[in-house]
Amino acid sequence: MLKIVPDPPPALLSLEDTLIQATDYALCALTVVQQAIQLQPKSPASILMMASMHELETLRALLESALIQVQMPYEPRLRH
Repeated sequence: MLKIVPDPPPALLSLEDTLIQATDYALCALTVVQQAIQLQPKSPASILMMASMHELETLRALLESALIQVQMPYEPRLRH
């Protein structure tokens, strides 16, 4: 059956929502790399996987830092 009315466009995400979603994706990618290393620890590619894991951990930390900054209440600085 054909739809007469199309679906509405997807809602735009806020910066906070985008950072949360990006953090989730980084965590998923990190979990995949960790699993790959456990399955093949002596593989020649394990060095590349460990490097990828390090980069993903750094990315996740940066995303969490950005998320904290977004969630902090805005306090204007007083000028004297």
